[in-house]
Amino acid sequence: MPFYRCPSAGLGVNMERFAEEADVVVVGAGPAGLSAAIRLKQLAAEQSKEVRVCLVEKASQIGAHTLSGACLEPRALEELFPDWKERGAPLNTPVTEDKFGILTETSRIPVPILPGLPMVNHGNYIVRLGHLVSWLGEQAEALGVEIYPGYAAAEVLFHEDGSVKGIATNDVGIQKDGAPKATFERGLELHAKVTVFAEGCHGHLAKQLYKKYNLRENCQPQSYGIGLKEVGLDYQNPYLNPFREFQRWKHHPSVQPTLEGGTRIAYGARALNEGGIQSIPKLTFPGGLLIGCSPGLLNVPKIKGTHTAMKSGMLASEAIFSQLINENLQSKTVGLDVQEYEENLKKSWVWKELYAVRNIRPSCHSVLGVYGGMIYTGIFYWLLRGMEPWTLKHPGPDFAQLKPAKDCTPIEYPKPDGKISFDLLSSVALSGTNHEHDQPAHLTLKDDSIPVSRNLAVFDGPEQRFCPAGVYEYVPLETGEGSRLQINAQNCVHCKTCDIKDPSQNINWVVPEGGGGPAYNGM
Repeated sequence: MPFYRCPSAGLGVNMERFAEEADVVVVGAGPAGLSAAIRLKQLAAEQSKEVRVCLVEKASQIGAHTLSGACLEPRALEELFPDWKERGAPLNTPVTEDKFGILTETSRIPVPILPGLPMVNHGNYIVRLGHLVSWLGEQAEALGVEIYPGYAAAEVLFHEDGSVKGIATNDVGIQKDGAPKATFERGLELHAKVTVFAEGCHGHLAKQLYKKYNLRENCQPQSYGIGLKEVGLDYQNPYLNPFREFQRWKHHPSVQPTLEGGTRIAYGARALNEGGIQSIPKLTFPGGLLIGCSPGLLNVPKIKGTHTAMKSGMLASEAIFSQLINENLQSKTVGLDVQEYEENLKKSWVWKELYAVRNIRPSCHSVLGVYGGMIYTGIFYWLLRGMEPWTLKHPGPDFAQLKPAKDCTPIEYPKPDGKISFDLLSSVALSGTNHEHDQPAHLTLKDDSIPVSRNLAVFDGPEQRFCPAGVYEYVPLETGEGSRLQINAQNCVHCKTCDIKDPSQNINWVVPEGGGGPAYNGM
């Protein structure tokens, strides 16, 4: 386990940043990242090779930042662990029945699920994804993967030739003003021949990689939803409030009876990729690659991405291992460009599945509308399995879809009753979210004047509505007239909605100190 000392100026403190060398570094302990790490160690064991795999995760423990209304298709899990039942994987609730319907204001119109449609869930399991991820973490550690929870990857490191060298975790023990505390510690550098980025939807390091390597040159803009209950972030009315839409939905006559008498026990929110195959960027670059929800492998009509994320991690590891062996594990080769991964993914069932459903979501946002999109799906998916010779486009990035407030009608939401629907702040309290208060802001503004001069003036301050954690609010100036944007960063549940939907693209989400954020238990 070689150690190196890396000189670094940082904060006027004469300290050096330690660096460790690994064969592969994985960023993010979600289904994709853990599957990648596990598969690498499986391959190494099969061929009696030593491969050092290090995995960093910003949550305080594995699964604490994992959130999904997961109905798991076990296909990839069965490939990774054919004996998953004997190993005790927490898949305890098989699907026994599917129901599909369209909700009107006061009623529900049943819609039959035709055989072969992606909404069929026969053979799937309703799971708490955080518990599954925790279980995968146990399997990974048993195989020898080195997992570092509470370490937030804050920076991509590069070689002089421009290839990825690895990552650095952020410094800790820094005051809001940037001055070091008595507890200050430099971050850790992890160097690798290949760095696997599995940050999940809208990763902050992936954003940097898109720009540096121009990875999005030949794809359409990504489109997103926010999962409380999926609300597409390509909405146009700036008065729409996803959290309050969720509360209103719970009072629908077909939903409320299921919730009556229940107890609210937890809360969370996370953005998800809904762009489909046409929004997937280039996946490989010198020294690294993207897997899982980082590039956006969600099957939108299935509302499932765990199985595709896991398979992408497995395929990435198979390509990485093959190249590591060819390059000789003991050599000093760095910055490997594992292009075979993208080639193999495009030959796999993942790509076939995503290609078949590529037009379903954009058809609902075209001139056809929602009902026309459903008819389109019935004709071209059920009959042709997505083999139509065209690919529909998305209208553009989600942040560009908002209309000026003057052109829209304010939305009146009912007050929460405290039984079925609830207020925002008491909900956020159930997420277990916590951040060290005295640290630099992890929600930064490129220009402090834009929130008031543009977002408030033109869009009536949409950030105070689209954030599902009450992070953003406009408050009166302490002196004189007018308002300012106040950022309550301690409330942040790391959903990334603000970075996605801000119409001015002025908000930049970066990682706070490792271990901060929500503390989900099996969400």
